[in-house]
Amino acid sequence: MAHASIAAAFGARVQRRVQISLPPESTPFAELPRLDGGNMDLAFVTGASGFVGSAVARALLAAGYDVRALVRPSSPRANLDLPGLKIVEGDMRDERTVSNAMAGARCVFHVAADYRLWALDPGEIVRNNLEGTRAVLRAARAAAVERVVYTSSVATLRLNADGTPADETTMLTEDEAIGAYKRSKVAAESLALEMARDDALPVVIVNPSTPIGPRDVRPTPTGRIIVEAASGRIPAFVDTGLNLVHVDDVAYGHLLALQRGRIGERYILGGENVTLARMLEGIAQLVGRKPPTVRLPRRIVYPIAWASELMARFVTGREPFATLDGLRMAKYRMFFSSAKAQSELGYTARPVIEALRDAIAWFRQAGMIR
Repeated sequence: MAHASIAAAFGARVQRRVQISLPPESTPFAELPRLDGGNMDLAFVTGASGFVGSAVARALLAAGYDVRALVRPSSPRANLDLPGLKIVEGDMRDERTVSNAMAGARCVFHVAADYRLWALDPGEIVRNNLEGTRAVLRAARAAAVERVVYTSSVATLRLNADGTPADETTMLTEDEAIGAYKRSKVAAESLALEMARDDALPVVIVNPSTPIGPRDVRPTPTGRIIVEAASGRIPAFVDTGLNLVHVDDVAYGHLLALQRGRIGERYILGGENVTLARMLEGIAQLVGRKPPTVRLPRRIVYPIAWASELMARFVTGREPFATLDGLRMAKYRMFFSSAKAQSELGYTARPVIEALRDAIAWFRQAGMIR
């Protein structure tokens, strides 16, 4: 998701379109004939312990689905205390485990992802995201599920040179993508499109922009920006921009994609395009602080990111707040259009100030903002 590229810069992810030969309108999920056997309203979800995945699981439960979630034994359980949620432990890269956990499901939501801008072994990010997606999609194909919703990211899409909001038209190539996270998402999305084309997998792809809101346990890189800014620890900023969206709107968009999305198509699930300065102003307004007014030249921040990565590699072993890849990505205003999702799915998103308000309220309750 695009917010990974922002965080690193502010405190201191196949130019070949895969053509899908499908009818112009695929049958809506609600009108599909039910599979024989199993639970006809069972949805299988990966990544339900995470920020977006837990929101998707909540939305499915609220809509009346039975939900079975695959989570790693080591995954945090804070977002999994949901009445009716069935939990199966396992690794999404293990196809046999995934197949067993998926048994009887009518639809699949593959939301899980290794979302880091930095790792001691960057190849681990690529392996987790690509091989995890391969295992889940292969299991879904073998189980003949009626629909798969794959959670990709706007990180796979090429930005417009003139700064206007980008759409779903063109993917990046892996060579063009900056950093292991973006490369992994490009590769995984390409795999999903190829399986829709070559294997008739009924997959719909959603590309969330920068989700914010409640239950950001980790928190995400953008959540860290909100916490630091609300605590008065971001005195300056660089000139960049991003598309902010409430995580619950992203989750609702997943259900719309399930019910109305066309197979082999991708849909941006975004909100408002805002500059970083405007985002920080909104946070300051909500917490009663003065917003930062100092805009830093990007070249000044590079030494900070470099030093942060060295500290992470040789001292802490943890993902640094500032990374070189994140700073490189923040060179661009990552603005996107959700017009296709609005037109075809009926998708809508609330104003960004409401998303910021909900995020800050949850971070306060969690003790991250004092």
